Amino acid sequence: MAYTYKDAGVDVEAGYKAVSLMKEHAATTFNNHVLQGLGSFGGMYDNGNGQVLVSGTDGVGTKLKAAFVLDKHDTVGIDCVAMCVNDVVCHGAKPMFFLDYIATGKLDPIVAADIVKGVAAGCREAGCALIGGETAEMPGFYSSGEYDMAGFCVGSVDKDKLINGSRIEVGDVLVGLGSSGIHSNGFSLVRKLIHMDRKILATYIESLGKTMGEELLTPTRIYVKTLLALIERFPIKGAAHITGGGFIENIPRILPSGLGAEIKLNSWDMLPVFKLLVSEAKLKTRDAYNTFNMGIGMVLAVNPSIADDVVSAARELGEKAFVIGHVTEGEGIRLCE
Repeated sequence: MAYTYKDAGVDVEAGYKAVSLMKEHAATTFNNHVLQGLGSFGGMYDNGNGQVLVSGTDGVGTKLKAAFVLDKHDTVGIDCVAMCVNDVVCHGAKPMFFLDYIATGKLDPIVAADIVKGVAAGCREAGCALIGGETAEMPGFYSSGEYDMAGFCVGSVDKDKLINGSRIEVGDVLVGLGSSGIHSNGFSLVRKLIHMDRKILATYIESLGKTMGEELLTPTRIYVKTLLALIERFPIKGAAHITGGGFIENIPRILPSGLGAEIKLNSWDMLPVFKLLVSEAKLKTRDAYNTFNMGIGMVLAVNPSIADDVVSAARELGEKAFVIGHVTEGEGIRLCE
């Protein structure tokens, strides 16, 4: 039987409709300092002194289920930070500070400390300060041993260095930076395919070279320092964080109206976990690239004349980097062999 994200209980189309309905309400609060509406990777606010504040907020999603089952809580905080700071840096902003929110039915101080240990590790990796947060104890609202968490980050960038995709044009090259694994998206489908049982998650999988649990809890890669270094050296026109919606929904977020992209499949080293998931779910190719990051966590749009140099520089910084496609006329993402 073939599965889709909707079969796993996530209706992406309903999500798009909700955002569309939300936009009209959010727009009533805007003033002249707001640079763009909803839909960008980060919210952008011109503070009037030549700087733009870029903010992002996100959670870890149902990846937390694996942490509950394995009673391992010191990595999901890294995911929470990554999901926020990777969005903020897409606009060229350096993350300045971070706040977290943890909600649980009954507070376990040891678990809470482990969660924040991961948050702090993520903040150090992103070069931002963890300056506060909130821990909410809500008896009877969460099942025993479970919690939810989210984060909020603010960064800053000179207004004349803001990256918003507006300069992207036909022929620009797309450079992909490799992911560390599934990151924090698509886990509702993962959980439909892989039962969240301690014994199953502790099973060593030869093709992965680790246990299933270790694979699932591999933290989301943080691209902040790499991207900031690349921005210093190269005129990066756009950056797309490949999160929920995969390639199909996230790359168009940086493209000007009327432009699309062609992605060349097999142009990067796909991680074994995606081959396993696609095979287990019998996912169609487009559905796979609309659900998972498929081994690419960040996509940069650059002039073709510097694409190879950007790839080389990213590799020198420790990233797996590949030329994966180019910008085309006509909206939409085309997947080509």
